[in-house]
Amino acid sequence: MDIKARFFEMKRQARPIAVLTGYDFPTAKAEAEAGVDLILVGDSVGTNLLGYASEQEVQLADIAHHVRAVRRGAPSTPILADLPYRTYETPEMAAASARTLRDAGADIVKLEGAHPEIAAAIIDAGIPVCGHLGLEPQTHLDKKLRGRSAAEANQLVRDAIALDKAGIALLVLELIPEVVAARVTQAISAPTIGIGAGRYTDGQVLVITDLLGLTGASFRHNRRYAELGPVIATAMTSYVRDVRDHAFPTEANTFAMPEEALLAFENGGG
Repeated sequence: MDIKARFFEMKRQARPIAVLTGYDFPTAKAEAEAGVDLILVGDSVGTNLLGYASEQEVQLADIAHHVRAVRRGAPSTPILADLPYRTYETPEMAAASARTLRDAGADIVKLEGAHPEIAAAIIDAGIPVCGHLGLEPQTHLDKKLRGRSAAEANQLVRDAIALDKAGIALLVLELIPEVVAARVTQAISAPTIGIGAGRYTDGQVLVITDLLGLTGASFRHNRRYAELGPVIATAMTSYVRDVRDHAFPTEANTFAMPEEALLAFENGGG
C-alpha cells in the first residue's frame, strides 16, 4: 500500500493519525518506538532548534539536513517534510525542491496556502503532497486564529476542496475554529491533520518541543505531556557545580591500566 493510500484507509476506518514534529536522530528514534504514524520535519525547526527569528529564514538545505537525521532515526516511519518559504514559487521550482527533500528521505512534502496548481506539479513529479491551510506560519507573521468570519471560513473550505481535487495526500489545518475544521474534514477525501483545529480532524500534530515542555511559551492548542525544560536546566546546573567543586569525575568515572602495563609506563618502557 502506498503512502497516500495508507492514510486514506486510516481516514476510511476512522483511525486517528498521530503526527509529531521531529528534527533529529534520537527524537525520531523515540517517536518511531512510540508508534507515531508520521513524523513532520517542519520549518518550525528554524525557531525551535536553529535560533532563527522566523520560519522565513529556513533554507531547503536546513530541511534536507534534518530529514536525513530523522530518516536515520526512524527508517520505517513515514516522513513529511516542509517546503521552506519561497522554494515553491513556480511549478518547476516546487518539483525541484520536492525532489531534493525526497532524495533526503522524505515520503511527502508540505506546502502552505491555496496553490492547487503547485501541488499538482509536485504530484505529477511522483511525490505525494500535504497541503496546509489556516494559519500559514511562513507568510502570516501575526500568529492568530484564522477562519473566524463566515467569509474566511467558506474560503477555507473552497481552498481545501481545490487542493483535494489536485490530489493531495493530507491536509494540515492550523489554528482555525473547530466547526470549520470539521466542515473541511467532511468535505474532502484527503485526511486532515489538525493543530489548534479541534477534535474532529482525522489526525493531530504537535510540535515536539511544546509537547515536552522545552519551551517557555504555553499555547492553548498544546498539551504539555512533560516539563523537561526545568529538568534539563537542573541537570546542567548540577554538572557545572560538580565540575567546579571537583565532585565530578570521581574514581568511579575513571579507567585504570593493567598492572604490568602501568609498571612499564612508569619506568619509561613500552
